[in-house]
Amino acid sequence: MPSADPTGIPLPESEVSDQELVARSQQGDMTAFDELVTRYRTKVYAMAFNMVRNESDAWDLSQDVFIKAWKALPKFENRSRFFTWLFRITHNVCYDWLRSRRIQSAGEFDDSIGPVGIEPGALTIPHGGQRPDHAMTRGEVQQRIRDAIEELSPDHRSVILLKEIEGFSYQEIADTIGCSLGTVMSRLFYARKRLQTLLADVHAAMDCIFVE
Repeated sequence: MPSADPTGIPLPESEVSDQELVARSQQGDMTAFDELVTRYRTKVYAMAFNMVRNESDAWDLSQDVFIKAWKALPKFENRSRFFTWLFRITHNVCYDWLRSRRIQSAGEFDDSIGPVGIEPGALTIPHGGQRPDHAMTRGEVQQRIRDAIEELSPDHRSVILLKEIEGFSYQEIADTIGCSLGTVMSRLFYARKRLQTLLADVHAAMDCIFVE
């Protein structure tokens, strides 16, 4: 049964907490799980699409994410937010898909090396005011950024997307991808370094800097 307000009137599903929907789902309530799917399907699809860069594959992977989530739900113990747990599944599904379809470049990164010289709050994407004399249009810049992110390894792409697009904290990223904070910071360091190289001409065209 949905939660009720102080007057005893059942709350709409949209106002019920994730925690209660999860508890009901664990008891076999498909309606509750459908509400969780409705709440997060857009974010899951966006994450999948940003990882695989193909609409059809992203939809298929999103479906796979929710199937895996439903099967794994009995083991979910509410030690983390449902949203973080679901993103961990999304990351793993997309990462496995990418690994099965491409060979990662040897020597692209070394997680054992610390992120020296990069502030924890550093941003990746260049920003700045647009001027009439810019050589590249905003649309061209955005496409170049998407293309550059696509050139990153799956490990680097996932941490960039979680940090810069989803706004996850370092701890949330570590929880999502199942690694240490040091590994998260190392991967972000190398991902940002790689993006700075790939987007050097975009940086110059937009007359902007990578903020630290």
